Amino acid sequence: MNASTYMRESWARVISDVLSPPVVWGVMVFSIAFHLSDSNQNALLWAGVYAVLVCIIPVIYIGWMVRRGKISDIHMKYRRERIGPFLVSIGCAALAWQALRMMDAPYLLPLIAGVTLVQLIVMSLITVWWQISMHSMSIMVAVVATGMVFGLTPALAISPLVPIVGAARLRLQRHTFAQVLAGALLGAAIPVLLLQVYR
Repeated sequence: MNASTYMRESWARVISDVLSPPVVWGVMVFSIAFHLSDSNQNALLWAGVYAVLVCIIPVIYIGWMVRRGKISDIHMKYRRERIGPFLVSIGCAALAWQALRMMDAPYLLPLIAGVTLVQLIVMSLITVWWQISMHSMSIMVAVVATGMVFGLTPALAISPLVPIVGAARLRLQRHTFAQVLAGALLGAAIPVLLLQVYR
């Protein structure tokens, strides 16, 4: 890759890193936990459990696999590289869902963990034959969750992040338009469906 191409892609790399699924999920859960709780201590505890299990442990695993040369980079360009991280992430999300329920966290927090779990299961199944954009899925979930918790106006305010993230993934040639669109559609559908189940 020449310098000119690298510079043209640098914005997309920054977007992909800053708005990666673990970062998006972590920010979303901390924001919602503090909004729902009257106690900062409880909010930190609930969000911390989710962040450690869903965001930090899978990232450590991926980093370790990259270091060992089993995965090409942290964004896992190839489908075969995603299977192990998905299995680890599914296990961690299931633990987070159960832990938050046992801790009597507000129902939206276990719901978010449940959304994460279902997302990961669906993604892992799709990955067997296709590669869908997890970046698009996670940022769309964040928009939907923002609408559920904070209202329509905040959700609309952050909604431009969806096409920005999609454009970044396309610019880096990590996904096709169909894969980006499918990720966004699933990101919108899963939390709405699970909310109906919880209710």
